[in-house]
Amino acid sequence: MSRAAGAGGAFPAAGDAGLLSPVSASPVVASLTGDGAVLAAILAVESGWAAVLEKAGLAPAGSAAVVSAAADPGRYDAADIARRAQGGGNPVIPLLADLRKNVQALDHGGIGASSAVHTSLTSQDVLDTALMLLARNTVEAVLGDLKGTTAALAALAERHADTLCVGRSLTQHSLPYTFGLRAAQWFHGVAAAGRQLAALEFPVQSGGAAGTLAAATVLTADSPSTPFSLADGLAVQLGLAAAPGPWHTNRLPITALGHALASVLDAFGKVASDVLFLSRPEVAEVAEPRAAGRGVSSAMPQKQNPVLSVLVRSAALQAPGLSAQLHLAAANFNDERPDGAWHAEWPALRQLLALALGAAGHARELAEGLQAFPGGMRRNLDLAGPLLLAEGVAAAVAPVLPERDGLNGRQQLQAVVDQTLEAPPADQPAAYRRLLRGAVPAGTLTDLRLTELLDPASYLGQAQEIARRILAAYPDFAPSSTDANGAPRG
Repeated sequence: MSRAAGAGGAFPAAGDAGLLSPVSASPVVASLTGDGAVLAAILAVESGWAAVLEKAGLAPAGSAAVVSAAADPGRYDAADIARRAQGGGNPVIPLLADLRKNVQALDHGGIGASSAVHTSLTSQDVLDTALMLLARNTVEAVLGDLKGTTAALAALAERHADTLCVGRSLTQHSLPYTFGLRAAQWFHGVAAAGRQLAALEFPVQSGGAAGTLAAATVLTADSPSTPFSLADGLAVQLGLAAAPGPWHTNRLPITALGHALASVLDAFGKVASDVLFLSRPEVAEVAEPRAAGRGVSSAMPQKQNPVLSVLVRSAALQAPGLSAQLHLAAANFNDERPDGAWHAEWPALRQLLALALGAAGHARELAEGLQAFPGGMRRNLDLAGPLLLAEGVAAAVAPVLPERDGLNGRQQLQAVVDQTLEAPPADQPAAYRRLLRGAVPAGTLTDLRLTELLDPASYLGQAQEIARRILAAYPDFAPSSTDANGAPRG
């Protein structure tokens, strides 16, 4: 039995539908990153080049229209082209053969439209440019969902600016916090990664067989055009960025794209990881939005699994390895055209694009529908009782305590904390208050001042201002009602 055959000896009826990658199993992701999208991008490059050549007078009049008609993706069989690509090592070669046949068949006027197909280009010019085109389209879609996510997170931050919760450090309760600041920090990570993604350029590739533009130089020898003006024209035709020269073996456009995508997934992963913890039944501070058929268990009907966060986190955990693959390939682009490193980029880059797009949609739905439970947050905040304020108490009280038994004020207050922790957890709040009162000389600390010091709302530092400054710093991702200095906008 062929190694490509299915378990029952028959070939599968379809290609990869995403059974093992539910985070990116969607028609939108498939339409922008699937084989059909790759095929369409390659054909768009070839068609765009024909238009550039005709405009420059380097191809017969009318040839661009013939090539454009022949470049209809519906004329091509992606599975067949993929199999034949093994003969040349890339899909451009067999696709180009089919394109030329179709151009000849459609050239009813005999104008010689075939002369406009692929002239002076090499396979890497076409495929690199096609991948930039595919990436640009995918990144635009990612940014659309990402900005929806940041808008929702900004709204959460503003709505819960005063909502108390507990901060956690190394898994333990640390200090009083606000849910508004937590949402603002989620926003910060996603917006910063989004800004980096939005700043990317997607350059056209044009270098010819060895990156010298030799064939294009011959092509333009008797023309006002130059190899560089043709490349710039292709960039305009496709809506890509112009490049100062070929980048066949200088892969920063690819590694920068991979890094930006991985950073977006890092930021989404942070949000998802927090939601996974905060939505545990014993924590119960937030919950994912409910939807029919989502979060179900195959065995336990009562379960509501946080599936959106699970899917987003699964994408975030895959991204670093894929980004590293792009860097590893870039470091091994030997000579003027590489032998295998180029090929190793393609699946990693496409998977990163698919994961980022899939995760962006899930992250947006998560942020827009996230349920926050202030009562649960307050319950967890109160678990540590006044011990949570020990840092603030020490800062306010230690300087006024006289030395006792060789211990300075801070050491005396640490002893109070240590003794408190010896009591059962349920008794610790009362024990801390009692021991603290006993450690402080009469008249040093009034009952009113003690109550103020042990109020979580009194020890939030600059939580509200930090959140406000973060939101104001990214008006392109969540327009704020104030600017970075706190002044009203408009």
